[in-house]
Amino acid sequence: MSEEVILKIRKDQIWKYSTFLLLALLIVGGFVFFTGDKSTTRQAAQQPAQLPSQPSQVKASADDDPVLGDKNAPVEIIEFSDYQCPFCRKFWTETLPSIKTEYIDTGKVKFVYRDFPLDSIHPGATPAAEAANCVRDKGGDEAYYKMHDKIFQEGNIIDGGDPINGPVRGTAQFGAAELKNWAKDIGYDISSCLDDRKFKGEVQKDLADATAAGGQGTPYFVINGKPLSGAQPFAAFKQVIDAELNA
Repeated sequence: MSEEVILKIRKDQIWKYSTFLLLALLIVGGFVFFTGDKSTTRQAAQQPAQLPSQPSQVKASADDDPVLGDKNAPVEIIEFSDYQCPFCRKFWTETLPSIKTEYIDTGKVKFVYRDFPLDSIHPGATPAAEAANCVRDKGGDEAYYKMHDKIFQEGNIIDGGDPINGPVRGTAQFGAAELKNWAKDIGYDISSCLDDRKFKGEVQKDLADATAAGGQGTPYFVINGKPLSGAQPFAAFKQVIDAELNA
């Protein structure tokens, strides 16, 4: 057999083996891709969307707004909120009760509600904010929080859920007429106050302060100067509150 023939045979063998090896690698790679561990991919898909980055400290004050709890409590939570926002109602339904039981009622936290109405999407938010302030004008902070709770309760009912426990499905639609009736239900006539828009300036100041403090959506919280955005679970608040109590 000539050297030329031998070289040709060897080249043919090398080509066959290399082709076989390439096919084998493709088959194994495909098998791993389709049947391998996808836990990392699944885990990534299940992660919640990240909120926009925020500074670690912002400036916000309680101003002259209604306080729930001990005014001398070491931790202050300011909520900038919108009475027609479903996520604000979700916080009220799912998270605030736990904060109240563990921290507000025990004198560790004072809670301050300030208005952050998003009128472009929630036309009932500013009237609701003004209505709650009208009730406060007649009955003080305790009356304010009765109206605060009443608005969210009625929002749950309109949304088709339980007045206390939700669930929150969407935006509840209401206006001045409903707000006047809800105030009457808890013992206050706010018709002239609401019609005259007595607290328009108060609500607008809260809105400006919310924006100045870094609020980009509702609900927006400032806990001893530390911002927290969205209808976060109780655990997120607990982490920040406990850190402040132990500082």
